Amino acid sequence: MNETIKVKVQDKIYEFFKGISLEEVAKSFQENYKYPIILAKVGKSLKELNYQLNKDCTVSFLDLTSREGNRSHISGLTFVILYAVKSLYGRNADIIIQNSLDKGIYIETNFELNALKIDKIKEEMKKVINSDLDITKLTIDRLEAIKYFKTINDLSKAGVMKYNTNNYITLYRLGNLYNYFYNVMPTSTGKLKDFDLTYIKDNGFILRFPTVYIPDYIKEYQHHPHMFEVFKEYREWGKIMHIENSVDLNTVVARGHINDLIRIDETLQSNKLLQIAKTISGNRNIRIVLMAGPSSSGKTTTSKKLSMYLRSFGLKIRTLSMDDYFLDKDKTPIGKNGKPDFECLEAVDLKLFDEQVEKLLHHEEVLLPTYNFILGTKEFKEKAKLDDDELLVIEGIHGLDTNILTNIPRDTKYKIYLSPLTEINMDNHNRVSTSDHRLLRRMIRDNRTRGYGVDKTLESWNDVRSGEEKYVFPYQDDADVTFNTALIYEIGVLKTYVEPLLYSVDSESDYYEDAKRLIDFLRLFLPIPSDAVPDDSILREFIGNGCFGL
Repeated sequence: MNETIKVKVQDKIYEFFKGISLEEVAKSFQENYKYPIILAKVGKSLKELNYQLNKDCTVSFLDLTSREGNRSHISGLTFVILYAVKSLYGRNADIIIQNSLDKGIYIETNFELNALKIDKIKEEMKKVINSDLDITKLTIDRLEAIKYFKTINDLSKAGVMKYNTNNYITLYRLGNLYNYFYNVMPTSTGKLKDFDLTYIKDNGFILRFPTVYIPDYIKEYQHHPHMFEVFKEYREWGKIMHIENSVDLNTVVARGHINDLIRIDETLQSNKLLQIAKTISGNRNIRIVLMAGPSSSGKTTTSKKLSMYLRSFGLKIRTLSMDDYFLDKDKTPIGKNGKPDFECLEAVDLKLFDEQVEKLLHHEEVLLPTYNFILGTKEFKEKAKLDDDELLVIEGIHGLDTNILTNIPRDTKYKIYLSPLTEINMDNHNRVSTSDHRLLRRMIRDNRTRGYGVDKTLESWNDVRSGEEKYVFPYQDDADVTFNTALIYEIGVLKTYVEPLLYSVDSESDYYEDAKRLIDFLRLFLPIPSDAVPDDSILREFIGNGCFGL
């Protein structure tokens, strides 16, 4: 007689035969989801749908509107694109995942591309998806996997396997194509119907899909020229330095040349900021420099370093932080989750901010606030008055918002958008997420400066990201320049600080799967000591011992 188990789904208990797969159980609940169920959580553990249930448990299903499901959806589509490209243009045809761009993923090919070819690739993808081909999970001997990837000339993937010390690794098979993805994967192509491709130029196109923030439809592509050009510039520099992925960086570390790379990379970044300072100093109309970017972009260090460079051109500088203009905590707006929403523009005392900046520009004396984050109130202690040749440098997440300083002419403002636009990927088909990059930075800084554990940082991260989507990213195109605060070597340094913190997350924690995913990602990078990181590096804002008191 077949044994049964009790499975709790959506607060109701159901009975199923022992050994049933999540795929079979999901069929009974698919009608409750707009998109195909792609993954599941059994208890708090993330599972692919081929997982078999053998004991009583609680199951929650995930589609692409969840963060985990969206990552799986993107990886699955990447595999389908690769399969379609090779079917159309031969086994040597390849794609290179580059970076996120306007809620999509920018991808390049190693063959000549045009709009007609993109249409053909899209049609081939639809055929593969409509055929509902299996994506099969396999456990393979690591050395055999290395041989396979060398045989198909995927040297970056073979290199990834070299730095993976496990005897066995997980590969995925689609038709006769094998690949490695560090995300959990969908079980078949039929779950990947929701996508679109947009040709950009040269050999590049955008993979678009519904996102966690825009779940109901696929957003029309909007080109962000500043962002696109910065990514392109840094990728070209990476090629010059022969560092395009984690394998290339690991090779530099293994050969003992990392200190040279750190010095070169830091010099490049400092020179970029120096050029921005030179541009500002050469335009006497500019009275205010506004700097904004998402969380953990290095705004504080960048503003201090830029101010130092501006002084070297003979300018006097007064710095302000918009964080000092927060409303007192009892007046902070409440978000949809019932918690204070510190990310929204309405959390800022905008009337006071606008009035004080205008008075400063008219050389009137003001009493500046300093926000006491412990008490949740503004404290007024410092008087300020600008000289005729003094420049205001203001940083804060709302610095580019067109709703601030509306009483001041645009040509007197110079706007800088900054973010760590990660130019290094794991291999051709697995990118390093800029969001994950910033999250690692934030975990280290939160622990060092506030004593927070990883759980605490992860608990607030979704709210932080939602705030960025609403209040930062929509204004990035209004910037006069985009400054990349990422360093090509820094993941290896971050690893030495954040990996122990990630291991502290208990398996019963709601954030265990997030910590585990990041640990798996960091395993692909060799650790890099921080000894050679200069004290004025943006990285010091997070790991400490910087010269700006951070």
